[in-house]
Amino acid sequence: SIAILLYLARKFKTPDHWYPSDLQKRARVDEYLSWQHVSIRGKGSKLFLTKMLLPMLTGQPVPPEKLKSVTEELNVVLNQFEEKFLQDKLYIAGSEVSLADLVALMELMQPLGVGHDPFEGRPKLAEWRRRVEDAVGKQLFQETHEGLLNIKGL
Repeated sequence: SIAILLYLARKFKTPDHWYPSDLQKRARVDEYLSWQHVSIRGKGSKLFLTKMLLPMLTGQPVPPEKLKSVTEELNVVLNQFEEKFLQDKLYIAGSEVSLADLVALMELMQPLGVGHDPFEGRPKLAEWRRRVEDAVGKQLFQETHEGLLNIKGL
């Protein structure tokens, strides 16, 4: 959870870019971390659950209108994310990767895990993803998300 991430960043005195000491940059990270609960997390999880869990529980395919509706909800928050948080910056808090970027990308990997690519047709979002992956390290990023990306095979 967010509280645990912030605790760990403070306790282990992680490099400043993860949770900046500069108050403006920190406020930007905090703003995103507060917003994401009901936006990207809420809508991304809803799509994930609709495409994965609902058919498993009911034994029925998801009605196309339901899938369209939850996909549109996710698209609305993706637009907000690009316009409000990414703007023309490299990362959410500016020129360096932060906890906000890690949390944001992790939430966007859920829909990807069930076959919905939130980065498709969104060059700004796709480029941001590449930068975050590079900052973390591609191998570590892939290892971390391997289970999620292979969940459809369960």
